[in-house]
Amino acid sequence: MKYPIIFACLVALCWGLYGPVLAQSRSALHSPFKPYVAIGFAYLVWAIGGGLLGMYFKGDPISFSGAGGTAGFAWGFAAGTLGAFGAFNLTLAMFSGGGAMPHVVMPIVFGGAITIASISTLILNKGIKASPWFWVGVVGIFISVVLVGIHTPERAAHAAAAKGAHAEEPAE
Repeated sequence: MKYPIIFACLVALCWGLYGPVLAQSRSALHSPFKPYVAIGFAYLVWAIGGGLLGMYFKGDPISFSGAGGTAGFAWGFAAGTLGAFGAFNLTLAMFSGGGAMPHVVMPIVFGGAITIASISTLILNKGIKASPWFWVGVVGIFISVVLVGIHTPERAAHAAAAKGAHAEEPAE
């Protein structure tokens, strides 16, 4: 049972580093969209190469025909499209002013993503009922996103620096 937790933690690590690494790429390339091309190339390489390698080691046939093949491929394509559109919209969020406030953008992205993933699972799997504690958790995520955005040390340091700068200005 430890492997799913380890892999989930690796996802959190990778996706948590995604925004800061994307910001480094944007800065180095002096463009918000050049990194997106590199992201697409990385998706292509890792998705196809990793998928084929995983299929090989699992002994899966390299075929998408048969029962569920077309529908499964379509769902996979939809998932990839959502991932790519998500990356593109993160690029737009950072390019349109979010680069100055990643401490606000990234909690919205990840807090929102887990909430939407949980609620969409309820919708797609009809008959599953959510505990009241689930909804308490959803509200908790919202509160957490707000608190993280407001109290991130980076933001607090900038606010203190701004207050200090104003305090040093001579009165007119």
